[in-house]
Amino acid sequence: MIKLVCGLGNPGKEYAQTRHNAGWQILDTLEGGAVYQKKFKGEFAKVFIREGSGLILLKPLTFMNKSGESLKACMDFFGLRPDEIVVLHDELELSFGRWEIKNGGGLGGHNGLKSIVQHIGTKDFLRLRFGIGRPSHGNVSSYVLSRYAKEEEAFLPGYLEEAASCVREYLKSR
Repeated sequence: MIKLVCGLGNPGKEYAQTRHNAGWQILDTLEGGAVYQKKFKGEFAKVFIREGSGLILLKPLTFMNKSGESLKACMDFFGLRPDEIVVLHDELELSFGRWEIKNGGGLGGHNGLKSIVQHIGTKDFLRLRFGIGRPSHGNVSSYVLSRYAKEEEAFLPGYLEEAASCVREYLKSR
């Protein structure tokens, strides 16, 4: 049973609306009224999305490439295993707005995922990959740290809601 949902992103206003913060954006859409507390080098909240059991939401504040530090600290505190977590993150290899749930697999150069694997010791954890598309030209780092294009911003709330609904339904079925 999933007990922890970790959304990946970067702290700071300058990153709030960037593609790399898709994980945080999905978390906020999933449970916008959550009250977060600072702990585990991040912010966490306890919520009730399904009947009878609580769920922990986590936003690492370590910047993307050290996300594993925060997730591991939270997992250790609550005594959680990798099969009890789901990580929400941006995905270059999916077109904008597409999403998929995947268990394990490659890291695709994603520094947040690399950090998580380094700290929890396995690639075998559930992920919701939120498509941001790959840039047609230019630097990938600049692309993921930039805001969505104006055309994308018009559709973003609906795509985030679809991804959050997927997470809700998945959690209710487990």
